[in-house]
Amino acid sequence: MCRTRASPGTRMLCLTAGRLGTLLSRRAVAALGTTTARMCSHVSQQADMSLPMYWDRRDIPLPDRPYNDSLTATEKTLKQKEKGPWNILSNEEKLALYRIMFKDTYAEMKKPSSEWKTVLGGLFFFIGLTGLVVLWQRIYVYPHPPHTFDEEWEAKQVKRMLDMRVNPVQGFSAKWDYEKGQWK
Repeated sequence: MCRTRASPGTRMLCLTAGRLGTLLSRRAVAALGTTTARMCSHVSQQADMSLPMYWDRRDIPLPDRPYNDSLTATEKTLKQKEKGPWNILSNEEKLALYRIMFKDTYAEMKKPSSEWKTVLGGLFFFIGLTGLVVLWQRIYVYPHPPHTFDEEWEAKQVKRMLDMRVNPVQGFSAKWDYEKGQWK
């Protein structure tokens, strides 16, 4: 600790130590910031949102563009064959043409996922963590309840109020039968 009565040399050391800590913390923040910026620069390219995009959605059955844009040689010949009569195409060829245009079928889109398990697990984890924090606070942070919350103290307080005949017309003592010694 730097004190005002310390010698000038000691005061200078304290100032230097404080400045050194500030300098190191600024450099650490700068180093972490540039690392983050460097890492973020290699993430991915930005998509051009003005171009038509492919979406597999049940409510919009025909996407703006086909699923597979770059076709192989066999797929190109299959696309040429598609322009003719469809009764000469086999089921495998029809399925291959479908997979060029669409990624998933309606049945595959409707298939339920197991994402709800992850969401529920995360929810229970955070509820449990919150419960542990509340328990820790109850034990170590909050003070003990005052002695006036004890049942013995409350009973003594009620007896004292009845003996003093507190609020005898419409209040507390009005509900006590003094002759029988019980509540009305």
